[in-house]
Amino acid sequence: MKNPVMTASGTFGYGTEYADFMDISKLGGIIVKGTTIEHREGNPYPRMAETPSGMLNAVGLQNKGVDYFIKEIYPAIRAIDTNMIVNVSGSSVDSYVACAEKIASLEHIPAIELNISCPNIKQGGMAFGVNASSAAEVVRAVRKIYPKVMIVKLSPNVTDITEIARAVEAEGADAVSLINTLLGMAIDVESRKPVLSTITGGLSGPCIKPVALRMVWQTANAVKIPVIGLGGISSWQDAVEFMLAGATAIQIGTYNFIDPTIAIKIIDGMNDYCDRHGFESAARLTGALAKNDA
Repeated sequence: MKNPVMTASGTFGYGTEYADFMDISKLGGIIVKGTTIEHREGNPYPRMAETPSGMLNAVGLQNKGVDYFIKEIYPAIRAIDTNMIVNVSGSSVDSYVACAEKIASLEHIPAIELNISCPNIKQGGMAFGVNASSAAEVVRAVRKIYPKVMIVKLSPNVTDITEIARAVEAEGADAVSLINTLLGMAIDVESRKPVLSTITGGLSGPCIKPVALRMVWQTANAVKIPVIGLGGISSWQDAVEFMLAGATAIQIGTYNFIDPTIAIKIIDGMNDYCDRHGFESAARLTGALAKNDA
């Protein structure tokens, strides 16, 4: 990777949508929109709601399916000079495997992010990510047919995220990314009804950063594979915090909607920080957290 700054799935489209705002080839990587084996319409509207310092979403993995991605999207993104990574999801082990197998044939897609942590679909998704045995099962199955880099995206909606991380590491995950959204809800007091059609949805944005940072630190101390940190990153300072806590790379999500150029600003800010503090590269920040003196 050119640098440790990536954009999170579901917040950056297929990358081309942001090309008018920045040189997207300067990014370390782009995690493209969640892709499933079949066409999905997603959940009924309303499926997004603003919250204090964040947002709820219940989009439900709306996409036109992997065959459409291969035919229509891949030709438009294959030449982008950065790591184009596909977020793969499913509702069963077989559907994860089928989707990943098709993506594996694409020469210019060097990795997938296996999404076992989406809280917005009724089947699969988060169901696989909240239990160590089911997480291990889907990773084991995909590992058998997917020869490239496999990142596994973890759910924060668990008692012990390190248990899940160790389980997927044991089954061949090359890296883990965390956290996905926290499960939340909002109510319209005038109508006395839930704001979202699905009642609950995924909470993201700056409000979840302290939780995400804690989980990244815990996971980085529990596994030997790289940890990719995300959750509420809105500045270079946030990104540096995640790196110091043990992240090898970071992803920017919700804040892309607020400032489409935030990723470039974070890259520049991290470079300046490294220069000021004598780090020869951003990679040296990983796990460089100094303990408080007793």
